[in-house]
Amino acid sequence: MEPSPDHSRTVLEVDGRYFILATGSLADENDRVLKQGESFAVFDRYGDIRPVGLGEEGVFHEGTRFLSSLSLVLSGERPLLLGSTAKRDNSRLAIDLTNPDLTVGGRTLRNGILHISRTKVLWAAACHERIEIRNFGERTVRLPLSIRLAADYADIFEVRGMEREERGSLLQPRVSSGTLVLGYEGLDGVRRRTRIAFDPTPDLLRPGIARYDLRLPPGRSMAIELRIGCEIGRRRTATIHYGAALERASHQIRERLRASARVSSSSELFDDWFDRSLADVAMMTSDTGHGPYPYAGVPWFSTVFGRDGLITALQLMWVQPSLARGVLGTLAATQATTVEPERDAQPGKILHELRGGEMASLGEVPFARYYGSHDATPLFVMLAAAYYRQTADLALIEGLWPHLEAALEWLDGPADPDGDGFVEYQRQTSTGLANQGWKDAWDSVFHADGELA
Repeated sequence: MEPSPDHSRTVLEVDGRYFILATGSLADENDRVLKQGESFAVFDRYGDIRPVGLGEEGVFHEGTRFLSSLSLVLSGERPLLLGSTAKRDNSRLAIDLTNPDLTVGGRTLRNGILHISRTKVLWAAACHERIEIRNFGERTVRLPLSIRLAADYADIFEVRGMEREERGSLLQPRVSSGTLVLGYEGLDGVRRRTRIAFDPTPDLLRPGIARYDLRLPPGRSMAIELRIGCEIGRRRTATIHYGAALERASHQIRERLRASARVSSSSELFDDWFDRSLADVAMMTSDTGHGPYPYAGVPWFSTVFGRDGLITALQLMWVQPSLARGVLGTLAATQATTVEPERDAQPGKILHELRGGEMASLGEVPFARYYGSHDATPLFVMLAAAYYRQTADLALIEGLWPHLEAALEWLDGPADPDGDGFVEYQRQTSTGLANQGWKDAWDSVFHADGELA
């Protein structure tokens, strides 16, 4: 008998210090994704979080996973999936389940008697979920429903596969009046907590599990709401219910869509594609304090990336110029002003990547503010010109002028050390990106014979 293959995650420690070997499949090509502000969540089709594939499922906030396991079980068994989808505007996830064949208290409950609806929405650093169970049978159903959960507080780079020599410590869980609080104190001295509030209060609530002893007469239903709040330091999540969170998240997306031009054509298929594309961009957009910014992608790149935001804003200029305003404002505010070799920073350069999280704050990865991109700076100048041509917003350009001059001075100076009119790049330390263009993986640039450039 052949030994089982080793599917452990490993990091290739050569030029590409941050290259993760793909030794397992992604969790599920049908994973369900939500994003709002600095939070995102990845669930399987059942609405659960399970440690499968590369283990990227979870509820994340500011670069840390605040919930790493979540499962709903009926009398110890996983429900059967009927269907799940993200709503058209990406405001929420909807999952429909039913019970499998069960034997409870010596009586058989045939599958399909119970309908279980799960809906999820992200708002203000919290994941809100409403679970509704309805009995379509002819007799009263009594059985336990359990929600099992855990938090590992893995940094996003740990989830990607990086191993750390040391980690912080998990805090003692606390249970009180329908609320479970999990916590972690990082090596950066910051306490991160997951505050999970249940309504109604479970019949049993302990660290890792909440149990309800259901009693559902024929035709009756019961609703359970839980709020999974992600708290950092002294920050606390707002105490609002699922309905209010859904309304606020939906309103935010509607407002972002109102900032876009509307397109109507003779093709219903084209109109659907266009509307869904705008909804996707709206979901990926966060407010950085300098205006709206389209984040690069869930799960690994849900943050500010210079090149990605600039190109997205250029492509959407004709339909949503306000996005360019936010991108320009954010990148001007984070433009490099000093020489920092460990960040590949030089005065005038535009940001490549901006990260939160424990590992970034400790310098275990260089991406807290990282400038290893040779094309973000010229793209910044190009976007400013395109924005002015589209809007004639001279006031914004005048405000940006010192940043544009600094960008051009970098392009004419440090970016072209041999004066041949071409922009060159070379990382300043071994921890930086070897390739600093669009294809920035360590092995992405090679000659025709396959040899690495």
